[in-house]
Amino acid sequence: MTSFVIAPPAPATVPVEGETALFPVRRILCVGRNYAAHRREMGGDDRDPPFFFSKPADALVPPGGDVPYPPATANLHHEIELVIALKAGGANVPVETALDLVYGYAVGVDLTRRDLQNAAKDKGQPWEASKAFDASAPISAIRKWQGPAPQGRIAISVNGQIKQDAVVADMIWNVAEIIAEASKLWTLAPGDLIYTGTPEGVGPLKAGDKVTGEIEGVGQLAFAVV
Repeated sequence: MTSFVIAPPAPATVPVEGETALFPVRRILCVGRNYAAHRREMGGDDRDPPFFFSKPADALVPPGGDVPYPPATANLHHEIELVIALKAGGANVPVETALDLVYGYAVGVDLTRRDLQNAAKDKGQPWEASKAFDASAPISAIRKWQGPAPQGRIAISVNGQIKQDAVVADMIWNVAEIIAEASKLWTLAPGDLIYTGTPEGVGPLKAGDKVTGEIEGVGQLAFAVV
């Protein structure tokens, strides 16, 4: 029997609609600038290849959880995203078979300390402090899925005011392509989550804000910033 010098942390998990069993999370990969209008909003070129960054699994905020306003920032931003949950993995996965790895989808928000991100960009430094902080990855329950990936409306509101409103079909790199590209950089595995990028309209949040996100056919996500 394995023993530990300190108590191991509880595994990160996400609920699954209609199931009592939980989805165990191995790691979180995120795609940057995957909607053309948001690329332009952030100063990118529409034809840039996808790039990835990561968040720790314990950055997840499960459904019903509040989000504490993080320290060291005065410019916290919301980014609504479709999240892929993988049931299988592999390296160098062909686009044609990439959807076979998908267990389901969820609604996620990539919270960003934008001021820290901009400072890191200016200095050519890594993004971890701006993206991978505690409670930076709110997520809905996962909806099990078969067949073509979601394509419908993706939107987020803050205190009842719509801030981001687009369709998943506007992604530059679709779900199958994202999985295939990620598998060139990492050996993907069951339990991996991939946040697939956000449309235009990202903006600030403050303590007291009520946030609601929705992706057509996938689900809803709601949390308060406290």
